[in-house]
Amino acid sequence: MNAVRSDQLTVGDIVAEGEFTLSRDSLVRYAGASGDFNPIHYRDDVAVDVGLPGVLAHGMLTMGFAVQPVVDWIGDPGRIADYQVRFTRPVPVDAADGAHVRVVAKVGQIEDSACRIDLTVTFNDQTVLGKAQARVFLA
Repeated sequence: MNAVRSDQLTVGDIVAEGEFTLSRDSLVRYAGASGDFNPIHYRDDVAVDVGLPGVLAHGMLTMGFAVQPVVDWIGDPGRIADYQVRFTRPVPVDAADGAHVRVVAKVGQIEDSACRIDLTVTFNDQTVLGKAQARVFLA
């Protein structure tokens, strides 16, 4: 476990970064695990018919991947006290190339025993999760 203390942090510090690729295989696996078999997550024809640019990643899958760099930094998922996001833009997942999502985690606020980590989550240089914040218990 990472023993991060509040006196080691400054607001604005980048504490974690990550990139992940979502593939169509990722979407199928997530659909099976979550029970979300909405065809917009695996069929281009259905997604296009409802006005989407193509198959989209599940929002909750994107949300789950996005917090992982914070979990890796703090060293224990049990130290994430709260995690919230706003879904601002969909993540289209190309059949051949997938979707490459980038995460930057910065210290947004420091308390005595906790801090707020603000996540910037982007796809194609556009933010896909707004007001993404995790409250993390410190050592």
